[in-house]
Amino acid sequence: MKFLFKQKLEILLFLIVLLGFVLRFWRLDTNPPSLNWDEVSHGYNAYSILKTGSDEWGRLPLANFRAYGDYPLPANLYLAIPSISVFGLNEFGIRAPHALLGGLTVLSCFFLVQGLGFGIWVGLLASFLVAIDPWTLFPSRFVVQSNISFFLITTGLALFLHRRKKAIFLPLAGLALGVSVYAYHNARIFVPLLLVSLIILYRSEWRKWWQKRRTQFIFAATLLLVFFLPLIPIALGSEAQARAQWVSIIDQGAINHIIESRAGSNLPPFLSRLVYNRPTYFLSHFWANYLGYFSPRFLFFAGGTQYQFNVPGKGVLYPVEMPFFYLGLGILVFGCLRKSFPPQKRTLWVAFLWLLLSLIPAAITSGSGHVIRATTVLPLPQILVALGFFQFCQPFKNRRVAVLFSVFFIFAIFALARSYLMIYFGSYRRDYSWSWQYGYKEAVYYIKQNYDRYNKIIFTKKYGEPHEFVLFYWPWDPDKYKKDENLARYFRTGWYWVDSFAKFEFVNDWEIKNVKCQMSNVKCLLVTSPGNYPEGWSKMKTINFLDGKPAFDILEK
Repeated sequence: MKFLFKQKLEILLFLIVLLGFVLRFWRLDTNPPSLNWDEVSHGYNAYSILKTGSDEWGRLPLANFRAYGDYPLPANLYLAIPSISVFGLNEFGIRAPHALLGGLTVLSCFFLVQGLGFGIWVGLLASFLVAIDPWTLFPSRFVVQSNISFFLITTGLALFLHRRKKAIFLPLAGLALGVSVYAYHNARIFVPLLLVSLIILYRSEWRKWWQKRRTQFIFAATLLLVFFLPLIPIALGSEAQARAQWVSIIDQGAINHIIESRAGSNLPPFLSRLVYNRPTYFLSHFWANYLGYFSPRFLFFAGGTQYQFNVPGKGVLYPVEMPFFYLGLGILVFGCLRKSFPPQKRTLWVAFLWLLLSLIPAAITSGSGHVIRATTVLPLPQILVALGFFQFCQPFKNRRVAVLFSVFFIFAIFALARSYLMIYFGSYRRDYSWSWQYGYKEAVYYIKQNYDRYNKIIFTKKYGEPHEFVLFYWPWDPDKYKKDENLARYFRTGWYWVDSFAKFEFVNDWEIKNVKCQMSNVKCLLVTSPGNYPEGWSKMKTINFLDGKPAFDILEK
């Protein structure tokens, strides 16, 4: 009977993981509706490394990748290279690794829950929710740094919690957590804090490891030093500082707000400085951001405000999960606050410390309710929902009632997921294609087909960094691009700008009406925003967003 029960559980887990993969790979090349500028940047630079051994800037990124001046971490580049070599430089080629990691995280979540000691059924339900919840599903269908850290942190914690089963799991946990800090900026804050907490929490165990499993212990410690010691000079470097200026709560806008508040205050100057200053501004916004991630509005009803990271007006979890999430949260918090906390239940403290620390990186950045920046907390919300659900079912004396309630809950999740997916693959794709910079691919294909007919091609910068879309969709030979005598790029106002290469000239949208193509032997092509062009040009084509509104006008002279 035990064998049959185990087989049924394995089949159920397999079906849940399969569901996770299907939901992530289905129509991956067309949903989201197009590649955004971060995706093409990572894709083309991975392609450049594959072809030439360096990125478009002639570097091999290790600590940070320059990109446009926002300095993302380089793990995405190297993750994409094998996929691009197999599938080519296209939507599927650069998104497939992220969909793969998303599916594998469903499996990692199950073992993580077992390590936390919450039981098989909690693990299966949590994995099912990771497979199907908007917060875990939506980002895993496009290129974003947090997908890598989400998988590595989940897997690393699962390996750590199972370290007693196989000694090699401890070094592997160190490897996964170490690599995670080179995948996503927020992991560089959260993971070191978590590691320090784990070292303190399990301090009585390390002497035994030193005595009985010294090789694995030294290996794990060495890996951690190799990965984490370089973070000190990296964090103090100019690139990390530039990144911090982009996302910090205390940015120039915050400083201006503090100055204006002091100037408009009726308080005495001393009190005004005491009330309106950087520390008070930081703390007030930090707590508002931090607590906002626990609000029903963000979690279950409205989600974040970034159209690229969630379906507008939809929570990052399904509404039916709400009571069980807060019940699970209560179980976790009150379980850890009990005075008579048994030492063998330290895994509950792991989850509690994870919850406390994981949202700090998101809370110290500007803006609230940021879906991607808060992914360091995943998959803990799904685990809390599963924990709360089975705690709710526990008092049912009649097993059939518990089973019926479970069936109803799963049915409700499927019904909500079906509604969500119909929007995601339907109206969201149509109505928000503009937020994915739709139209660049079609514009570049038109230019490529007619490239030899023109001496000069002028391209608007209205939708952001057109040169990168040209490089990606052509695709342009990376070595030829880096050596192009017409390549004009420079650093200004914290950003790397490209104004021209080959026949292309990239112009600010407000300057388009001043462009000239006067020489009689020069034929020009203009790709501009709708209706924004000088007199005397002939319109050749209009490229529309998926909702039918114009994205680009293409003209010649």
